[in-house]
Order: sequence, then structure tokens, then C-alpha cells
Amino acid sequence: MTERQLIQQAAEGDARAIRTLYDRYAPRVYAVVRRIAADDELAQDYAQEAWIRAVRALPTFRGDARFSTWLHRIAVNSALQAIRKSETRRKREGPVPDQVPVAPKRSDALLQRRLENALDELPEGMRQVLILHDVEGYTHDEIGDVLGVTSGTSKSQLFKARAKMRRMLSTLGGAAQEPGAEAWSI
Repeated sequence: MTERQLIQQAAEGDARAIRTLYDRYAPRVYAVVRRIAADDELAQDYAQEAWIRAVRALPTFRGDARFSTWLHRIAVNSALQAIRKSETRRKREGPVPDQVPVAPKRSDALLQRRLENALDELPEGMRQVLILHDVEGYTHDEIGDVLGVTSGTSKSQLFKARAKMRRMLSTLGGAAQEPGAEAWSI
């Protein structure tokens, strides 16, 4: 069965087709919302919300873009919308306890932990732009559309985020020489 047929069956409510799409794309959806959420529990919630929205919207999928691209956009938008709601609620409710650091899963655990901690230290807007641009590959115009800012603001936030990451990571003594660190340099 082709992916197109699978999507069509899922859009018609076929539970097996929906499950097959979920099994195929769940790791990618979780990965993208995890980077935005910076927290495993929130990422699970955001991923679940993204899947609910995607399944509901399946009948509207036209196939103009690849399914993975369409689903990726839903996941990013769901996570960002949830963060905005959370920030609004937090402003009304008061301070929230600090987040618990997440155990890394990649082979270079120390570097990953350092990068995650540095990302967590960035202000929310800078972190979102950095992740969307440098990790997810969005253009500044696309980031502007997603976050509701101008492309100039996106560029400025990215420049500031990279500079701040560079300062934070420079204190790690040799971390910039480790594999994968070049992604954070300009």
C-alpha cells in the first residue's frame, strides 16, 4: 500500500491506517516537540496534542507537501501554541518550580547535556528561533509566520541566541572541539 493510500484510509477513519502512520512518524513528532518543549513530560503532552490535531485534520490534507512536512508543521504549531497558553497561565498563577534536567540518550552524553542545559538557559524566544532555524531548518520568513514576528526579529533573535550559546559553551573547556559542536558556530 502506498503512503497516499494509507493517508486516504486514515482520513476515512481506518484505525489500522492511523496506527501505521503513528508508528511511522511518532518518533519524529516527539523529537521536534521535545526540542521545543525542553522537557520530556511536556513533550509527551505536546506530541499527543499534535497527533490529535493531525488525525482530525487528515481529511483536509491535500498532498501539496509531503505528509511528513505537513505533520511536522502541525507538531511545531501545537507545541508553540501550548507554550503560549502555558505562559499566559503562568503569568496569572505565579512562579513555577524549576524543571528537572533530562537524562541524555545519545552517545556523547556529556556534550548533549551541556547543549541541553545551555538551550534551557536561553530566553524562550531565542530558544524557539534557534531550534526552528538551526535544528529544524525553517527560514526566517517561516519562523516569522509560526511565531507571529517579523523575519528581522527572527534574524535578530537567532544572532543573539547563537552569541549567548557561544558564551555559555565557551566556559565548558574544549566542548567546542567535540563532534557536533560546529552546528552552534556562525
